[in-house]
Amino acid sequence: MNIVLRAFLYFILSLNIFAQTGFPALTLKADTLIRTALRDSSGYKLLGELCKIGPRLSGSDNSVKAAEFCRDAMIRLGYDSAWLQPVMVPRWVRGNQETAVLYSSKKKIKQLSVASLGGSVGTSGKLSAKVIEVGSYDELKARASEAAGKIVFYNVKFDQGVENSFQGYGKTAGYRVTGGIEAAKYGAKGFILRSITTRNDNTPHTGITYYNDTIPKIPGLAIGIQDADYLSVRLKTDKNISLTLEMNCFNGQDAPSFNVIGEMRGIEFPDEILTVSGHLDSWDKGDGSHDDGAGCVQSIEIPELLNRTGYHPKRTVRCVLFMNEENGSRGADGYAKYILNDGKKHLLAIESDRGAFTPRGFTVERDTVLIQKLQKYLPLFRKAGIEWIEKGGSGADISHLKNVNALMGYVPDSQRYFDYHHSANDVFSEVNQREFELGTAAMALMVMICDSEDLIK
Repeated sequence: MNIVLRAFLYFILSLNIFAQTGFPALTLKADTLIRTALRDSSGYKLLGELCKIGPRLSGSDNSVKAAEFCRDAMIRLGYDSAWLQPVMVPRWVRGNQETAVLYSSKKKIKQLSVASLGGSVGTSGKLSAKVIEVGSYDELKARASEAAGKIVFYNVKFDQGVENSFQGYGKTAGYRVTGGIEAAKYGAKGFILRSITTRNDNTPHTGITYYNDTIPKIPGLAIGIQDADYLSVRLKTDKNISLTLEMNCFNGQDAPSFNVIGEMRGIEFPDEILTVSGHLDSWDKGDGSHDDGAGCVQSIEIPELLNRTGYHPKRTVRCVLFMNEENGSRGADGYAKYILNDGKKHLLAIESDRGAFTPRGFTVERDTVLIQKLQKYLPLFRKAGIEWIEKGGSGADISHLKNVNALMGYVPDSQRYFDYHHSANDVFSEVNQREFELGTAAMALMVMICDSEDLIK
């Protein structure tokens, strides 16, 4: 086909697309935004650099290195300003010992694949005890007399029957969060938890566990699901089963750390703020690529991507990377206080904390009128994979922000997230370049539409 004819046909097709959306100028900008993000992949490359630092547990040296790296990246990308906001954060140290060995009549049967739960106390040497398996708190309560002096094994399976994997997570996460408190009520010496994962492997998944100061603090471990199944079978067939745990994790003193804040100032209304965000800390298994290195780097790229593609926002676009989402929310609390009476108008905050998967939608909190306004632009959002915009929670960090008019959660596809979540599986090689950049483009498009169309007051 003649090159001139081909160009003419493409032009006619483009006009037809513009007519279908009803937003010809925005359509052209959206196309440019999405194509540039996918083609350049500069954010994906930056994520690779961040993840080379390693895991970023709150209070660790790596978390501070990561904060400095992200601030410097913002400066390098042409932000008008970028700075570190000091916060004090909890410091939990995993240590170099976390083992669970299965015995039968004092004969070693198997060393299990385990990981200490975040915030857990250690065992102060070796802890040996019989095991009681339960499938719920109700069962634990019903068998309370059996729990004293034993290790409670919460063998609660992830519900694979739900389409939204976060629903499955919500049904099981409570056993990790308060499992030690409930087991200790009945005199248990420790507890182990079937890992909360959708992946059929034997990698243990960690996460926070909490204590009550009025109840003894007992050590807690996550166990790989294949070993959880093995242990469950052995308990049913062998009455002489016991476990020996050894953990030297501990909770240290609070440590100095930082949120990272950067912004590109608006050309018309610089004191009106549109915020994009993620949390910079991660658990110390893997390198935190999906949770939440991806959300952080997507947020870093958004202001620069808008600028790179020729859109100069009327309002200031601010990137905030929160520290300590995983085990304390100190960064969110600190930033919330920082902006509460700063004299600026905080219109929007978007949080990305669900991994770097294919875009699906946005949830909107507080400003429900905004949903109806945004739904008119779905023909544009669909170019970046966004199919819906609906009412829902926003994010763990931005939910702390009391003076922001509208809060949004970016929602990618959830099917694979809990394959990686809080485990050694969460590494940069498991991030798909195109899915990552399409997510960046989807959030940048949201910022551009809200800004250019003056949708939030």
